Amino acid sequence: MTDIAESDKLFFARSEMDPTRVEKIVDDALGSADDGELYLEYGQSETLVLDDGQIKSASYDTTQGFGLRAISGETTGYSHASELSEPALERAAHTVKAVSRGHGGDRAEGPIGTNRSLYTEKNPLTSLSFEKKVDLLGEMDAYARAKDPRVQQVSASLSGQWQAIQIIRLGGQRLADIRPLVRLNVSIVVEQDGRMENGSYGTGGRQEFATFVTPDAWKGCVDEALRQALVNLEAIPAPAGEVPVVLGPGWPGILLHEAIGHGLEGDFNRKGTSAFAGLMGQRVASKGVTVVDDGVIDDRRGSLSIDDEGTPTQKTVLIEDGILTGYLQDRMNARLMGSKSTGNGRRQSYAHAPIPRMTNTYMLNGDKDPDEIMQSVKNGVYAVSFGGGQVDITSGKFVFSCTEAYQIEDGKIGAPLKGATLIGNGPDVLTKVSMIGNDMELDPGIGTCGKEGQGVPVGVGQPTLLIDNITVGGTVV
Repeated sequence: MTDIAESDKLFFARSEMDPTRVEKIVDDALGSADDGELYLEYGQSETLVLDDGQIKSASYDTTQGFGLRAISGETTGYSHASELSEPALERAAHTVKAVSRGHGGDRAEGPIGTNRSLYTEKNPLTSLSFEKKVDLLGEMDAYARAKDPRVQQVSASLSGQWQAIQIIRLGGQRLADIRPLVRLNVSIVVEQDGRMENGSYGTGGRQEFATFVTPDAWKGCVDEALRQALVNLEAIPAPAGEVPVVLGPGWPGILLHEAIGHGLEGDFNRKGTSAFAGLMGQRVASKGVTVVDDGVIDDRRGSLSIDDEGTPTQKTVLIEDGILTGYLQDRMNARLMGSKSTGNGRRQSYAHAPIPRMTNTYMLNGDKDPDEIMQSVKNGVYAVSFGGGQVDITSGKFVFSCTEAYQIEDGKIGAPLKGATLIGNGPDVLTKVSMIGNDMELDPGIGTCGKEGQGVPVGVGQPTLLIDNITVGGTVV
């Protein structure tokens, strides 16, 4: 966690606000509330996009602002502004106090502080010159075209963020964090005999650019995107029906995130709208299935030293050996459910109130060799990567499109498939997991999760899994 004195240089040295007066305004706004905080934010972001050898766009933004929240019972008052000034803060305080007017205040204790830092505080935007960023994207384009004459289009992008936050609570408690975030992406279109297909790959994390702009790193991204595109050139229409499905390790954990993870967030369970509501302590998955949310992995995209309420993140076991053992909690929902925050109160920016969100969510290893899992399937589908999907939290029903999938024939990987979708129910699918591999991987650092109009960076992961049967949507019956 960032030193408060360093944080003050960003927020109070840049403005005419005085920390002591700001603390008094916060105390006045939250004095009769159960909980709440002032959230200060300053951020810089940069994105460069190259398309067909030319820089298509280059943007650089600086953002700053605050969000002031007061909570009384289940009611939240929230006011935000892009102006860091005491008059703006006083106006916000007057607004949020309305929710606690006449309220006695069952004041919640503040979060426990931490000196832990999971990532560098250096600004990645300044670690590489603009010219070198442009040159890098150009080299990616040239490398892809030289690799295969079928390459028709190359799009590459490099983006970075540097965000500083400070949280001020009732009584002068102050917590701060500085968060870097970078991402490198490439998408390639290939053509053969009039057929065009594409492949894409990306990587990133809470680090400086140096990790991702070495030749080995960026060439690896291009090679993988090109491989996917060439595989898709050979893809045949996907069959439809109920079949066993093997999920590959790593990024397929996005299905776990969407179909199951959201259903384990505290707000949905407190309101009884999740398919998992009321099932604590009961079996919700096959034996061997253990799912965790882990916000404390160094340098990972979904990791945070503290969440956006100031609570230190942690490793939370959600499902252990098939038994539901935990929910993901922010402060408000935890208090109303008689539990403690798990450090999962997250927000997109100062303009948004925090809500329970995942960090890095993954399934732990089993004891099966991936080859053994594949050989056990006579006829099925091997899903390696997913694109978009839709999930109904209340029912758990989901639909996910595969961006890379293959037939399984007599225990061997067969022809690649085009147009395959997985259709099912998250809680139901958990009970159909019959084999769990010993090859757990995390995704390469590309996940963004949407909820209630807010997007936050997340991580996913899993080992190879066998789901005994699931509906595969395709174009061949």
